[in-house]
Formats: sequence, structure tokens, C-alpha cells
Amino acid sequence: MLLSRLGASGAFICAASAVSSIGRVEAEDEKLVVLARATRLRAGAAEGAALRDLDGRTYAGATVDLPSLRVSALGVCIAMATASGARGVEAAVVLNEGAFLESELDPLREYAGAGVLVHHGGPNGTIGDTHST
Repeated sequence: MLLSRLGASGAFICAASAVSSIGRVEAEDEKLVVLARATRLRAGAAEGAALRDLDGRTYAGATVDLPSLRVSALGVCIAMATASGARGVEAAVVLNEGAFLESELDPLREYAGAGVLVHHGGPNGTIGDTHST
């Protein structure tokens, strides 16, 4: 789903696509941005992520990049939510220096189904685009 802002009205329109470019996120998702950014910095990792489950609980993770184990930051969050018994996901944030990899949506889609928004941004927390499972 593509969310685009219509001129000065600020209204959003939807179109059939998996990515949109927006600079701001909802207030609830700002917490995810803060958690992802702080976790990335604390771990010194290439990527930080955070997600919110259907009960409002949040999970934050950083990239695991060991010789014998590689897990994306979003993958860490999905694993933590799954291990905690979460029944689904409302939204997620991924922060890194590169482009968002569409393949990141596959495990989230498998776990939480369609329609979960994933905001992607740079290390400073500025959101550049939003994807949907």
C-alpha cells in the first residue's frame, strides 16, 4: 500500500504499492523510532529495529553479525515477540544506512500477516519510507 500526501490539504491517498515516502510517523510509532535508534547505538550495530505487538508491548533489537549467526535487527525483534507469545504486530521501524530490503518483509508477513507497516529510516531516526507486509 502506498500512502501519499495530497497537496496542502495533508490528506493521504492509498495506491497499490508496497512503499511510500513520508517524513513523519504517528506518535505511537515515534517510540519505536527512539527504541530502534538507541538500540542500534548501544550495540554499535549496522541496523536497529523495534516493533509493537497487538498488546502494545515493544521489542527492540540490533543486527547480529557473528561468523556462525546472522540475523537482521527486524529478525531479532520478530524472534523476541514470538518467544514472548505475542499474537501479532501493529507496526515496526528499521533504521540503517542503506536501502530497505524487501526480503525483510517476508518473515514479518509470515508471522503477522498482511498490512503491517514497517517504517524505514536513517541512523538519525529520520523516516524516509514506509513499507507494508
